[in-house]
Amino acid sequence: MQLYIYNDSFTDFIEQYQLTDEQLEFTGTPKECLELSKEDRDRHSILAIDEEKLVVFFVLHRHEGIKPYSNNKNAILIRAFSTDNRYQGKGYAKKALMLLPDFVKSNFHGVNEIVLAVNVKNVAAQGLYKKCGYRDNGGRVMGIKGELIVMSYDL
Repeated sequence: MQLYIYNDSFTDFIEQYQLTDEQLEFTGTPKECLELSKEDRDRHSILAIDEEKLVVFFVLHRHEGIKPYSNNKNAILIRAFSTDNRYQGKGYAKKALMLLPDFVKSNFHGVNEIVLAVNVKNVAAQGLYKKCGYRDNGGRVMGIKGELIVMSYDL
């Protein structure tokens, strides 16, 4: 598996990406995220591709995007993290998260912390993030879809 910053050569991958209604309760679609990225140069759509398949998608957001979740101006926020429903339960999300620290160090200079916010109802995702080294610092914020737990990973 390899992580890539989105460019137009990945359009077909985005078109084929599938999320269930249950997944959409907690995340946005890649198409929605790409539209927001076009308007905000601090949003970077990231694709995890394994054997020519887009298996995981998420956004890394710097500067203004991090502010509701952290006071660290050198942090980067994971948004809209999802796994294509056809590939769930196969370890792709964990592998993408394990690749992420080195990817961030290589592509986003000066970043020293990765932050995410996960819905309190999304217990499975909370467990995954903890297994991958993210810690709950006790921060809570209200999101559009309910209360969020703020978690972070120091680089």
